[in-house]
Amino acid sequence: MDAVFYRPGEGEAHSVGASLVTIKAAGEHTGGTFFLSESVIEPGFGGPPPHVHHQLHDMFYVLEGTLVIRLGDEVVEAGPGTFACVPPHVVHTFSNPGDSPVRFLNFNTPSGWENYMRDLGREFAGGRRPTPEEIGRIASRYDFHPVT
Repeated sequence: MDAVFYRPGEGEAHSVGASLVTIKAAGEHTGGTFFLSESVIEPGFGGPPPHVHHQLHDMFYVLEGTLVIRLGDEVVEAGPGTFACVPPHVVHTFSNPGDSPVRFLNFNTPSGWENYMRDLGREFAGGRRPTPEEIGRIASRYDFHPVT
């Protein structure tokens, strides 16, 4: 493995609608142990459906704006400097109901989530808007399990 170094604004960028996910570290950089992205989600972003992961630890560190996070039965507003670690089997989701973008880091262990971001970026290419069902089918390949 080689070292990875990105300056601000650099990395493997994927447009997902009006949001942007920039992969900073992926499985190929970390021996399969870790994923990190910097995400900017658009105002009004409703977020993914409530879900769990069976193996993945999903972590969020808010840099700018207010990310609304559901953790189990609790809904919290996460401003800059807030960190959330969601272990496997905990129901969660996130959204940006505000009127300005939210920028945050998303960490996952083990790696693999980068492949979901890559697939999602391909689905949104050229301005295409995949249906929630299409997004759900893609996500289901990556330890994403919606709950009601």
